[in-house]
Amino acid sequence: MTFSLDTLDRKILTELQNDASQSYDEIAKKVGSSKTPVWNRIRKMRKSGVITRQTVILDPDKLGLEACFFVLVRTNEHEANWQNKFLTAIQKRPEVLEAYRLAGDIDYILKIRVANAKAYDRFYQALISEVHIYNVTALLAMEEIKATTILPVTE
Repeated sequence: MTFSLDTLDRKILTELQNDASQSYDEIAKKVGSSKTPVWNRIRKMRKSGVITRQTVILDPDKLGLEACFFVLVRTNEHEANWQNKFLTAIQKRPEVLEAYRLAGDIDYILKIRVANAKAYDRFYQALISEVHIYNVTALLAMEEIKATTILPVTE
């Protein structure tokens, strides 16, 4: 279900996505409003689920997580039991930043952040010890061209 956003809501969301640590006063000045309406709108967007959480974005390189792998997973098992086992395995692994079930030849794609190839191999070995996988292809990202968490909320 889509939540109806007006222009002011979209401006507020843009400001929050750029820097959620801003005060309500700072946001209000930037969006051309006052503090109370901004606070009310943010509260309403939290309650409706438009805003799901606030967090910080860390630099993976500065944390020693220099290797980004995209892991393509194919399975020949499509039973609920296998899927639950696989989902449980990847949910508990902190290296998995994103995971998607796909249509087409590849069943799942995972985005993994680790220190290096040896760390990826440890992840891979742990994963295949927990769940049978028909085929795994790991692609090492050579360069990050664009990475953002900012959604396009403009009209």
